[in-house]
Amino acid sequence: MKQHTRVRKLISQFSVLAIVFFLFYACASVPKLSSETESMITEVMHEPIPEIVTGKTGYAISDGWKLWYESIPAKKNKKGTVILVMGAANDALSWPPSFITNFTDSGYEVVRFDHRGTGLTERLKKTDKDYTLAQMANDHITILDTLKVEKAHIVGVSMGGMIAQISAIENEDRFSSLTSIMSSADLFDSTLPMPSPDVLSQMISAVIKYGIFGGKKSQVKLQFVHKKILMGDATGDISIKPLAEAALYNLTKRDGYHYTAGRQHQKAIEAAKPRYGALSKLKLPVLVIHGKQDPVIPIEHGKKMASIIPEVDSLWIDNMGHDLPDAKIDLISTKILKTIE
Repeated sequence: MKQHTRVRKLISQFSVLAIVFFLFYACASVPKLSSETESMITEVMHEPIPEIVTGKTGYAISDGWKLWYESIPAKKNKKGTVILVMGAANDALSWPPSFITNFTDSGYEVVRFDHRGTGLTERLKKTDKDYTLAQMANDHITILDTLKVEKAHIVGVSMGGMIAQISAIENEDRFSSLTSIMSSADLFDSTLPMPSPDVLSQMISAVIKYGIFGGKKSQVKLQFVHKKILMGDATGDISIKPLAEAALYNLTKRDGYHYTAGRQHQKAIEAAKPRYGALSKLKLPVLVIHGKQDPVIPIEHGKKMASIIPEVDSLWIDNMGHDLPDAKIDLISTKILKTIE
């Protein structure tokens, strides 16, 4: 009996040591922030928080979810509506402000919204029932209906690109154009390179270091660390103040970041069927944009998708990973506007 007790004690101690070692290793593998970034985050934390949400906000009910959205008006005569669909585990505020401004300055209303499980969007019925990308694709159709927008231009990034593809396939009459950025028509296509396994482990490690153990300031830092991880081998400066202000606004004036939403979104991606055949039948103009250094969805996915779509244009961007780099915002939005117009 004493020997069994001693063995259990040793196992327990070993488990604790293993957890401590894992946490130490995980935190050590996370990219470091520059002193300039650290200093600017501290400065933003002590300044008044600017208003990030300035458009018309509301809620739309879709499949048991209460979806938060914002409609940002065009700054001159309205030419149309652009609806933005963000990637996995990200909410509406993840869109760079300058990206949105480029559209509103050009005469387009911009609609952005919080995905299921993120931001201010919430489930009306408490249940663990899974949902699909197709169901998520119906969410922004419901938002467009609520806003009485009959036809829009749809722009999606990463998982949002997959959702936008499904929405254009299922509701082609509701869209004037489709832009799919750093996305795929079949993430698990065995003929194409797979996502880098290092990215997920680093993202989880960053959440452990900054999202779980830290306070509000650490969670602001987490947004920068995740951006650096998603950049992969791409280089370039990050506009520190706007990102820090958006993160602090999210944590202070909204419902913060919901890291568990990523797992549900991943399950929806895993359950999705390939879309090559359906995309090959689209008649609306399509723009495919992809970064050459994307570590999450390699550029080969974008190129294969572009090769099978009839009315397609493409933009392959050097020094761009799996994010919307500040230095490329004007290039990307100009190309999208050219497709739209």
